[in-house]
Amino acid sequence: MPIEKAIGRWPVRIVYRDSKGRITRSVVTVYSVRKGKARVLDWNKRGLRTLSTGRILEAIPVIPRAS
Repeated sequence: MPIEKAIGRWPVRIVYRDSKGRITRSVVTVYSVRKGKARVLDWNKRGLRTLSTGRILEAIPVIPRAS
């Protein structure tokens, strides 16, 4: 799923490769995507992050289930 489709809609579970080559998994809420950068709220770290969209390997929406 393109990360742009999740802007302001729902949390997304991403797999990301950082600048040192490490693979991390996070649940984020996407606020904006511009010039190859995504501004996200990382729920695991509880803070804002700026991610390079080229390093996002996978993005899966986390849609809450109705109970």
